[in-house]
Amino acid sequence: MGMDAQIPHPPSERRAWLIAGTLLALGVGVLVAVLSGLVGQSSPAPAPLPIVTVAATPPPASGQASQAAAPIFAPAATPRQRRAMAAYVTQTSTQVHIPESWMGGFYPIYSQAQSAFGVNWLLLASIHRQESAFSTAPTTYHGLNFAGCCGGPMQFNVTNGAVGKGGVGTPSTWDLVAGAYRYGRRPAAYDHQTATHPSIYDDFDSIMAAAWLLSSDGAGAALDDSAWWAAYDYYGHDEAGVTYADQVLARAIGWSQHGFCINCGVEPGLVEAVHAAYGAPVLEASATASTASAKRPR
Repeated sequence: MGMDAQIPHPPSERRAWLIAGTLLALGVGVLVAVLSGLVGQSSPAPAPLPIVTVAATPPPASGQASQAAAPIFAPAATPRQRRAMAAYVTQTSTQVHIPESWMGGFYPIYSQAQSAFGVNWLLLASIHRQESAFSTAPTTYHGLNFAGCCGGPMQFNVTNGAVGKGGVGTPSTWDLVAGAYRYGRRPAAYDHQTATHPSIYDDFDSIMAAAWLLSSDGAGAALDDSAWWAAYDYYGHDEAGVTYADQVLARAIGWSQHGFCINCGVEPGLVEAVHAAYGAPVLEASATASTASAKRPR
């Protein structure tokens, strides 16, 4: 023993290190469980669905870029036309089974439109679905809709212009974008090609025109707020237009996440998320403006 018995020795740290190591292992295990969703499932905190910004997706057939088209400014539909078109939106956006073979001729057109005007083809296809159920609506290739204003695959307004004697006046929406077909290469063959161009009943002419209109209203490669506003402008500035834009953008985002699906419906959760991000603020601002207008002295 001697002198060594009087020298104090620190307690062994082995036990402390074992405890610390055990606690660390437990902590890591709990963290992994939380992140993997194994812990806390009894009362999960609801998380809002994200609004996904998506870059342009190449359609099934590639296209070639063309010269840039100038922006256009389309006249708005009249209130009577918008009210009548609201029912039309409901009618054409219902579930319709469309065979894959029917869609084959549209992919090269979407590609040309995306290349020429920089608009995401999924947004364009979603509007095509909303307006005429991919050109399967009864009056797609003849006449006008029951609102008496619009026709063709993309339902262009041909009556909101005011052309007077000598062809002078305000052009209709279709008149403003009818020349869009010149900015792309027309496919060698596709269904319902008309004998003369431009025509609202020709799929290529109409889809190219829609892309020009959307581009002029700010739509680009991303499925974001600019795409929503372009869809809103495409339909018209009212409550039905908000619903239209919500559904159009939600459908396009759903396709970007899960793949293009001809006969799939729009995910309600995505519609709610799009509405919360874009539609609801527009409705709120509109209601506030209406209230302020009503309070002004007359």
